[in-house]
Amino acid sequence: MSNVVSLGLPRRPTLAQRQALLIGNFARNRRQPDDVFWLKENAEVLNVLASSGAMLSDNAFEPYRRIYDGLEERLHFFPQYYRFLLSICLDLEDLGIGQSRGTALCNWVAKNGLVEAELSDLQRAEAQRLLGRRGAAVEDPHLQTRLHKFIDRSETFALPNKKAAYELTHIIFYLSDYGVKDPGLNEATIVSLEFAGLLAYLDQDVDLLAETCVAMRFAGKRPSAIWEDWIAGQMRGFTLSDRVAGTSDAYHEYLVTSWWALFADRPSFPGVPSQSGLHILRHTTRRSPLRAMSECMFHLGPARSSDWSEMRQAMSDAIGVDGEDILSEAEQSSDRFDAFFEGFSRADV
Repeated sequence: MSNVVSLGLPRRPTLAQRQALLIGNFARNRRQPDDVFWLKENAEVLNVLASSGAMLSDNAFEPYRRIYDGLEERLHFFPQYYRFLLSICLDLEDLGIGQSRGTALCNWVAKNGLVEAELSDLQRAEAQRLLGRRGAAVEDPHLQTRLHKFIDRSETFALPNKKAAYELTHIIFYLSDYGVKDPGLNEATIVSLEFAGLLAYLDQDVDLLAETCVAMRFAGKRPSAIWEDWIAGQMRGFTLSDRVAGTSDAYHEYLVTSWWALFADRPSFPGVPSQSGLHILRHTTRRSPLRAMSECMFHLGPARSSDWSEMRQAMSDAIGVDGEDILSEAEQSSDRFDAFFEGFSRADV
């Protein structure tokens, strides 16, 4: 007679099952496919899964079947959203739905010159990467030179400027084809990434810091353990509810930190999504000292110095106890903190 008693405890869904529940919600429950924000959210979640090599069953992508089958008509009527639509199409194909529609759509975009409507080099780089996935790239011989010139200018990233920092990370995503190839970065770009990471950490911006750490890994560099341990800790602050989102939530922080975790061999996609709805909340515990640091430096006027050893006490006095902990951790996280502060101080302007 066996003495083993089965308690019938529910098993935690596997990573693939949690990811399937997640994309089911993004496809069906959060927004309607005619909403441009549906395109944005679904392009992001599918990109996270495709670029990290997710292995899901064909059934997981059934919510996208009608969307995939109607992509040609959507693209012809909404060419202004071609980057979203191409991204969704190509990632679905790479994940297992269909195989030939993406080539036709990429050729149509190239033939109709949609990339020529882009005013931003970042958007042109994204479009070039998308079209290149099906051999339809539109060449711009000077684009890479301009991209490298931007990301090599490290002083840009020593100042609080989230738009510039996100452009830095995305350029590296595109140059590396999301970690598939060597992006060919100069050492100056690695410095830019460290400066952007320091600012993100001082600002306690988990979204930007996770992207920065992924970009560093795509560049072949190991991010600071202090940064990555903090991101892992912040992932415990996500709460998933089944309330259908009518307003913005923390979905992007959830996706990006889980994406980072897959590359860093950390637990990813915390929580278990419901089948009937998804709203993601994030609990934070510490207040960023970055604003207080900037205000302190501004009000010092001519008295401010680019020498960190001279300014350390003034910063400590300005940011309080909680800020002091974050500042000390930031100092320990990078050997380039003094060089970062030299730019941050703007003392030599």
